[in-house]
Amino acid sequence: MTGASSGIGEATAFHLRELGFDPVAAVRKEQDAERLAGSGLRTVRMDVTDVDSIATARAELGDGPLAGLVNNAGIAVAAPLEFLSLDQLRHQLEVNLVGQLAVTQRFLPALRAGRGRIVNVSSIGGRVALPLVGAYHASKFALEAISDTLRRELLSQGVDVIVIEPGGVKTPIWRKGDELAAELASDLPPEGERLYGPLITAIRKETAKIATETGIEPREVAEAIGHALTARRPRARYLVGRDAKMRAPAAAVLPARVMDRIVARMLGV
Repeated sequence: MTGASSGIGEATAFHLRELGFDPVAAVRKEQDAERLAGSGLRTVRMDVTDVDSIATARAELGDGPLAGLVNNAGIAVAAPLEFLSLDQLRHQLEVNLVGQLAVTQRFLPALRAGRGRIVNVSSIGGRVALPLVGAYHASKFALEAISDTLRRELLSQGVDVIVIEPGGVKTPIWRKGDELAAELASDLPPEGERLYGPLITAIRKETAKIATETGIEPREVAEAIGHALTARRPRARYLVGRDAKMRAPAAAVLPARVMDRIVARMLGV
């Protein structure tokens, strides 16, 4: 389980232990590893953007087969695309997309040996894109495509690939995203503030509400991941949360221009 230091990842690690798994929580920081180990979890240090770190973590786990891999590590970069730093875009894709594939490549032989499952934690943001978080959406839309391709490539090899698509979750990713948005907004030129100021304010309010009020608890996503790993015939995708279950079918049937107006009305801009 990557990205296990907080939020969905931490909740899932504990839930999988309840289900009888021997979960390994992969985290970047030593203090997170020590804290989780103190709660009885197996831990390993891993940075999904560092192939050497991934290789070291894989070696620490030994050569035995694996029942599952949960790709959960992720960040959220927020900024108007017109003023988004290309380095920030690259970092967003490196963590949320390239890193997920790098981990999967390294662990696939063990998953194949154990006829295990790969669970990729995407988002309703992999189906419906909102303003100012285009980099995040790009990473999640791409993760959806990678997941479909991987599932079809591994179909005859006994390794299934399942996608989890939560809506808003009370998780630190949104607080960090809001902090980043504030930082990027402060760096906008006067023209950027004039063009996007009201939209930035609206998005920051919305993400703050998700983190503290409207978002579902990480445990709900953890239970969906547990189901994906244990169900006899899991679905290819699981929407989690009321907002995700409303937005996905709406986006599938409504014209794009209608969705534009709905999003604008939702944000009050």
